[in-house]
Amino acid sequence: MDERVVHYGGEVIRITCVPLARTGTKLRLKVQPDLSVQALVPDGTTEDALDRTLQKKARWIWQKLRDFKTVQQYAIKRDYVSGESYFYLGRRHLLKVHHQPEKPENVRLLRGRLEVSVHKPQPLRVRKLLELWYFTRAQEVFHKRLAALLPSTLWVATPPVLKIQVMQMQWGNCSPDGAVTLNPHLVKAPRKCIDYVIFHELCHIKEHHHGPEFWALLKRVMPDWERYKAHLDRLAEMLLQS
Repeated sequence: MDERVVHYGGEVIRITCVPLARTGTKLRLKVQPDLSVQALVPDGTTEDALDRTLQKKARWIWQKLRDFKTVQQYAIKRDYVSGESYFYLGRRHLLKVHHQPEKPENVRLLRGRLEVSVHKPQPLRVRKLLELWYFTRAQEVFHKRLAALLPSTLWVATPPVLKIQVMQMQWGNCSPDGAVTLNPHLVKAPRKCIDYVIFHELCHIKEHHHGPEFWALLKRVMPDWERYKAHLDRLAEMLLQS
């Protein structure tokens, strides 16, 4: 079950099969912003059942790939100069770089603009300052949203440890001991999308899988989670490269 190939829309779609040791869970499909496709295959799934599911979901996979390809067409190469736009909490903000050798280097969000003061107008320095600013904002926003959402998650006895870490393929994860890790790029997304990811990881504290119980729990605390997951998926390429 290493790889499968399906055909749809005149395209060949290659799917990497990832075995899951847990039984009783459903076969799940993941389409990533880098256009890779994974099938998470529970132990005991037959070859025929796998092939039937992939053929049944071929149109959905093709549509997700097309959505990501469309977003990639609008991906912008970053030069870190004035006039470029950057996301924060779901809104675009124009970048304005100020060459100010005598003043402290910093980043400010001011009247819809990201104002960056640097000693030397070097793109790499502007990039590093922006990354630090996003990381700091992510810490502030994520802790506030976690505190706001915890009263809805009655199964969480104590507030989990919250970590911030850049990840290539995930918005967040939950460790076996209940620590929640979030991607700082997520702070560029709308608040409701951030809430979806936090709720998703908090649900894993109770349900350490993606079985029916997990999705039922997530729907209980966020009935419209699918809407915000879909929105986050559409934005993923732009948020991760901005």
